[in-house]
Amino acid sequence: MTTPSPTPEVAPVVPGKRRGLLIAVTAVLLIVLIAYAIWWAVFLRHYESTEDAYVAGNVVQVTPQVAGTVLAINADDTELVQAGKPLVELDRRDAKVALDQADAQLAQAVREVRTLFVNNGALNANVAVRNNDLTRARADLVRRQELIGTGAVSKEELEHARSAVQAAESALQVTQDQLASNRVLTDRTTVEQHPNVQRATANVRNAYLTYARSTLLAPINGYVAKRSVQVGQRVAAGTPLLSIVALDALWVDANFKEVQVSRMRIGQPVSLHSDLYGSDVEYHGRVIGLAAGTGSAFALLPAQNASGNWIKVVQRIPVRIALDPKELAAHPLRIGLSMQVKTDIANAQGNSLTSNAAPRTAPAYATDVFNDAGTDADKRIAQIIAVNNGGNTAPVPAVK
Repeated sequence: MTTPSPTPEVAPVVPGKRRGLLIAVTAVLLIVLIAYAIWWAVFLRHYESTEDAYVAGNVVQVTPQVAGTVLAINADDTELVQAGKPLVELDRRDAKVALDQADAQLAQAVREVRTLFVNNGALNANVAVRNNDLTRARADLVRRQELIGTGAVSKEELEHARSAVQAAESALQVTQDQLASNRVLTDRTTVEQHPNVQRATANVRNAYLTYARSTLLAPINGYVAKRSVQVGQRVAAGTPLLSIVALDALWVDANFKEVQVSRMRIGQPVSLHSDLYGSDVEYHGRVIGLAAGTGSAFALLPAQNASGNWIKVVQRIPVRIALDPKELAAHPLRIGLSMQVKTDIANAQGNSLTSNAAPRTAPAYATDVFNDAGTDADKRIAQIIAVNNGGNTAPVPAVK
């Protein structure tokens, strides 16, 4: 039978050592707390951060202005397109027929108006002829009236002379009325400015714009996304076909809690990190605007707090942050990516809302890729008028 080994005795902790250990731990905790308080007072309280932030940008929809059948699609998703590049081609044969008819109507209107101006000269000549006829008839009547007493002229001849004067007066009056009527159609105008020509001009411009709009152009530089159009599809005006996203003009919408924005001002610097690149890539931006309402106020289904089932929820206010274009070009972002945002609110002397001293004099967004259609239409109209007005003899180019 084995004898159990004796259990080793634990040396008792000396009360003085325990007290010293507790004092040391407490001192370390106090130092840490004091250091954290100093760090918060000096640095941390001047920053507000959130992870509820996402990349945003303009998603430009490409929609047809006229109805038609899709014949060709010149760009696909993820492709970069330049402003003015043809994206979608619609069948334009019906539009070409309408344009040819409008061209012919304008040419006919110009020639008809030219005829009105030419008739002014002819009618003026007719008035002069009728005046001469009336003068001669009156002279004949006077001579016969002088000879009626001598018996050299019979009363019948005198009556014929009076009838000739009346006929000449009536013919002159008719010719003068014709001249006045024609002048009503031509007074204070030219061939180009005549209402008939202007009406035909508007028809040509409308037909040409319809013809030109059968080719859908890229309104901006960007990447194609959300293409839904297919070859052979019959599309109506306003149907979304695809979208273009300008990745060089993105911003960040950071949703700060309402308790975080009291000291947030326009122009404050912001540092950002994207989950796409991690903490190694830092973006620098600035606050350019605070929304006029909370996110829930502009939601599709806003909260009905007056219904009785009310629970207080801390609201968030969207803050728009502009990004550095150079950093954005070096490390491209995509719409919808998550961002980590930290705003320096140390300088709280500015405005919390955008307050421009002067109204905007230029549009915030604009494109001029559709201006060429109107310019080309005006050139075509001017050439048609010149050809049919006796000026330019070069034929009007046919559209394809």
